[in-house]
Amino acid sequence: DLISELRSYSSQPDAAAYGAIKAHAQREADRISDLWAQTGRPDLWLSYHPYYKAPDLLGPGLTLAAGIPYATVETSYSERRNIGHWALMQEHVLRGIERAAVNICLTNRDCDGIQLAAPAAKVAMLLPFINAKPFLTDQPAPGVDAYRLITVAMMRPGDKLNSYKMLANALGRVSAALPWRLSIVGDGAMRAEVEGFFADFGKRRIIWHGEAAPVQIAELMAHSALYVWPGYGEAYGLAYLEAQAAGLPVVAQRTAGVPEVVQDGVTGILTAVNDPTAFAQGIEKLLNNHDERRAMGAAARQFVLRERTLDRAAQRLDQILRVAGNWT
Repeated sequence: DLISELRSYSSQPDAAAYGAIKAHAQREADRISDLWAQTGRPDLWLSYHPYYKAPDLLGPGLTLAAGIPYATVETSYSERRNIGHWALMQEHVLRGIERAAVNICLTNRDCDGIQLAAPAAKVAMLLPFINAKPFLTDQPAPGVDAYRLITVAMMRPGDKLNSYKMLANALGRVSAALPWRLSIVGDGAMRAEVEGFFADFGKRRIIWHGEAAPVQIAELMAHSALYVWPGYGEAYGLAYLEAQAAGLPVVAQRTAGVPEVVQDGVTGILTAVNDPTAFAQGIEKLLNNHDERRAMGAAARQFVLRERTLDRAAQRLDQILRVAGNWT
């Protein structure tokens, strides 16, 4: 049950904004308390992704008063955010971490951050997962175009734009003798800038698909040979799992949460950050070695099927919550 649609997010906190959010949260807490008095308490409270810009201002206090378990999923805490009014928001995040019967982490990086801030906090891992079914409908057919590369990403400022720029840089270092072509799936406010990065390659090399539905993306992946995306700032990058479910090996940077979803040397190649030459070499290696690329693609699909499906995640979540709620 969705108990509240309170939005505690604030991009530029100041005293007035913080006060307004707190007042709204108090009204919501009073409403929920009254509701529980009439309908009974729930068995457990679950909050998704509390972090310094959007702390959970309801769950810790309400669950403590009601005597029910509190849990978080993908809580993020970093001491470097303890600046100005962000520090006030961080206090709420830390209070939730310490109150929680379990903090469910999707990356080791988040677990490390939590345990550094609150060594006694209870944590459990729930590895990143996807609904793999749309990507399992078609059998991989990279032989149709053994040199077809594909990437799927929105075109927006920041890390996405930097990844597109780095990808174009790396492709410029791939041997011109290789007949590679890149399918780019995505759109957004920075489309013109992204197109500029790839302008020198021309229509022979770059195919622009724009925004596409999941079924279309799955079909494009099934007929590609390699998924390429640097992955600056990726929390983990669900598109990597989708590509692997479709039977594609991945070339990405060893950065942020990418190693949580790509097994270096098994389901893809992870290269050093900010090294376009190494990225280009990773692409060349797999385009020049069809057997290795197919073996990695098969391993990638099995990796997702074995460990990262919705069903697997549901089983793991069930185990975690049974312990957190002390349910038999």
